[in-house]
Amino acid sequence: MNNKQKIAVIIPDGMADMKLPELGNKTPMEVADKPCMDFLAQNGICGMVECIPDGMISDASANANLAILGYDPKIYSNGRSPLEAANIGLELRKNDTAFRCNLITVGDGALDAPDIYENKIIIDHSADEISTEDADILIKFLDKELGTDKIRFHTVKSYRHCLLWENCPEYKDFTGPHDILNKQTKEYLPSDDYLDLMKKSYDILNNHPLNIKRRENNKRPANSIWLWSPGTKPDMPDFKSKTGLDGSVIAAVDLIQGLGIYAGMNVIQVDGATGNYHTNYKNKGLGAIKEFENGKDFVFVHIEAPDECGHRKEIENKIKSIEKIDNMIIKPIYDYLNANFDDFKIIILPDHPTMLSTGAHSYDPVPFLIYKKGSRNKSGIDNFNEESVSEKDGIFIQNGYELLDFIMEI
Repeated sequence: MNNKQKIAVIIPDGMADMKLPELGNKTPMEVADKPCMDFLAQNGICGMVECIPDGMISDASANANLAILGYDPKIYSNGRSPLEAANIGLELRKNDTAFRCNLITVGDGALDAPDIYENKIIIDHSADEISTEDADILIKFLDKELGTDKIRFHTVKSYRHCLLWENCPEYKDFTGPHDILNKQTKEYLPSDDYLDLMKKSYDILNNHPLNIKRRENNKRPANSIWLWSPGTKPDMPDFKSKTGLDGSVIAAVDLIQGLGIYAGMNVIQVDGATGNYHTNYKNKGLGAIKEFENGKDFVFVHIEAPDECGHRKEIENKIKSIEKIDNMIIKPIYDYLNANFDDFKIIILPDHPTMLSTGAHSYDPVPFLIYKKGSRNKSGIDNFNEESVSEKDGIFIQNGYELLDFIMEI
């Protein structure tokens, strides 16, 4: 047995939810068969944590995961886009601002003027989870048609892409497209310069040959961009110098990988990791085990699948994704650590809820569990879920960035 402490933090993104009539007035966490998660909760400490600070909901995922890693979003948050840019090797120039540039599907809205862009509705924030190969064709075409020496389009992954804008116009808050599905865009559109670029993208993309082919194949067209989450290059302290922990990040989404890069952590690319329901769960678990075998003290495993299922309102897939995470990621990590180390902790929490009823994020506190080998703490919770934890009226951590310190002190 090894006496050096190991810490695994596992984030099933968007796992928390509301009770649904379709599930007998239960949540996906309540319904899912997740014996390992429930065992760890029963034999550990449970509580609630507010990962997203008040007034910082415009980029929930970036701020929440920043906080879970122990960084105060009010100090270190600069939007998700610079993080995603870092992960594909983009260097931001001195006066560059990075924007998330989603490829989305918009459809006709108001019946009296359906052709007006402002009246359209967002049908799908991911354009049917467009492949990176298809997206690359469209992003390169946009860069050719709309790019300048100051505005540059860059392909990232699937529907998630990056726009770099040097000396960009002044901007106010932007809204993420996943939070306004099936709503008319007019109330959420950005200011003139940004809106003009989005309108031009629609004119260019709507009848692009690739989108015509997608419609013929019963796939939603990627017929517009949506700009959001602007930010400049962040300045973050190194995770190891801050915490004393030698850490790794395992994730499929560029936001989390970029966060790991700026934190100076080891960022692992897992074969078959997709950022959606069809990700390679098994390889993520094996990847975490390998990092511990390589001597890492701290491994942060992020799984996007429950979040994407929530956005797409896929009830059955969200439940199944939680079950796959439990069986193929959490259990193997627990079994490995338990067999090889006298001192380890496993922490499990969603970064935020993602509501199947609306397809949007919620910014409410989320349940967390902390399991420490050899601890006599027993929560008494048989089923780890939103209500069983909140009903205990026990631990509540208001500032999410303080969770890591709490974990270290246990």
